[in-house]
Amino acid sequence: MARIIASELVTLDMVIEDPGGGGGFEHGGWVLHIDQGEDGRQIKLEEIFLAEALLMGRVTYEGLASCWPGMTDELGFAQKINTMPKYVVSSTLDEPEWENTTVLRGEVIPQILMLRDQLRGDIIIPGSAQLVRTLFDAELLDQLRLMLYPVFLGTGKQLFAPDAEPKPVRLAKGDNVGEGICYFVFEPREVSAV
Repeated sequence: MARIIASELVTLDMVIEDPGGGGGFEHGGWVLHIDQGEDGRQIKLEEIFLAEALLMGRVTYEGLASCWPGMTDELGFAQKINTMPKYVVSSTLDEPEWENTTVLRGEVIPQILMLRDQLRGDIIIPGSAQLVRTLFDAELLDQLRLMLYPVFLGTGKQLFAPDAEPKPVRLAKGDNVGEGICYFVFEPREVSAV
């Protein structure tokens, strides 16, 4: 059975929107001004190389599909991300052009449960706030990985809605990388009886 892992780049105010720019957000590209450092790049590299598949919402998919297919690099990161299976939750995407992409339509939870049972490696969810919220609420996330960038935007789509249901998590790992970026790995935890 695969693990479902949300891997997010977020600001201090938990904005997730358009970290790399190009999405039309007025503050887009906020990650480009802060260096992840060698440790941060290694974390992202290992994450992709250990993953079996990517799972995304349509907006994240379209953003990544617009730039990754033409990229190459010496480490093989681009080749891995371009050739690995990709699953997109969408009711509007008809014919995905990015290699090895499957569109998931209809009831998302049963399809993701089936996907989790079929695959053996990690299923990584980059971005995709609405999808992450849905899976978090359904208690289907095995890990929530956050690279918390030391920047405050004051506006933008946040990872979790202000009215989200409280859910306890435990810190499985914490570290500092690059220019003041905090890297956290959270896992679900049971509520203690009082």
